[in-house]
Amino acid sequence: MEEPVDLAHSQRPVVVVSDRVFTLPNILSMLRLVGVPLFLWLILSGHDGWALTVLALSGISDYLDGKIARRFGLISRVGQLLDPLADRLYILSTLLGLAWREIIPWWLVVVLLAREVFGTVLLLIVRRQGVIGLPVHFVGKAATFNLLYAFPLLLLGEGSSAFAAVARPVGWAFAWWGVALYWVAGIMYAVQVRDLLRSLRQARA
Repeated sequence: MEEPVDLAHSQRPVVVVSDRVFTLPNILSMLRLVGVPLFLWLILSGHDGWALTVLALSGISDYLDGKIARRFGLISRVGQLLDPLADRLYILSTLLGLAWREIIPWWLVVVLLAREVFGTVLLLIVRRQGVIGLPVHFVGKAATFNLLYAFPLLLLGEGSSAFAAVARPVGWAFAWWGVALYWVAGIMYAVQVRDLLRSLRQARA
């Protein structure tokens, strides 16, 4: 039986990844996940100030759990699962909340969800070949960064103040860059999967 290939680490310096669950970074990630339904309720009920507070705390904890994990050698498989999951759930809940309140159009939700489905299909394809995961591109991280900044700014842009007038176009700029980079990252993953499948076929031949 072939051993699974961890492509995400095969061309990088060796990083010790543990199976520990209850580490400080993982607890921070779990708290972020617990905050998702609270955040969604706040944004749907129009409590924008509290929703932004929860989102800001999520961003701070996201930074801290990664920093602590790398600094103290607490990188774990659970953390590698929870961290991106929390990011995606916050993006999804923000998308749905803003679209429900007609701050963003529903077609933008469809475009981003289609990219997420596309990435999931690629991941399922490589896992069927015994590959654990794909390397995370800087482009993908940049896309997430842009989207996580775009949505709070768009929410702030709903006001009538001078700050809101500035936040709205800046938020849309982050949104457009985020969407574009999100799909560019998806195409890069698709090319990577194609090359991987080609190499596996050649090796088995």
